[in-house]
Amino acid sequence: MVTPTETIHPARAASQRSIACVQAKDKAGWLALWAEDGCVEDPVGISFIDPVGDGFRGPERLEEFWDKNIGPTDSIVFALHDSFAAGSEVANVATITITVGGSTVTKCEGVFVYRVNDEGKLLSLRAFWEVDRMMATLAQV
Repeated sequence: MVTPTETIHPARAASQRSIACVQAKDKAGWLALWAEDGCVEDPVGISFIDPVGDGFRGPERLEEFWDKNIGPTDSIVFALHDSFAAGSEVANVATITITVGGSTVTKCEGVFVYRVNDEGKLLSLRAFWEVDRMMATLAQV
């Protein structure tokens, strides 16, 4: 992963740790990054991942998000294109390549917004991407 800017920022650093844990399939490390009331909305709104659209809030729901969406994959690789930090947040523009079942690959292009508290713990991850665009990239390799 290459960060387009070298500027150190708490939210950017937390996002980089989150990405590293996801790519390494380090569930315990990823869960440890979160504040008690942290919330993942990936994607934001109603989707097949979150039919209610409320996100995954708190330790149990964050673990559920991992178990349903990250754990079953063979690999998740982030290609970070740009990163914009302001206040307690960072917006990363990225393409995520997801491999499942050994041969099924899809790419998810989006903007991934991370917010941290004063201790640098993640308060939220809001992922803006479109299901139809991701599904259109589905391929067998």
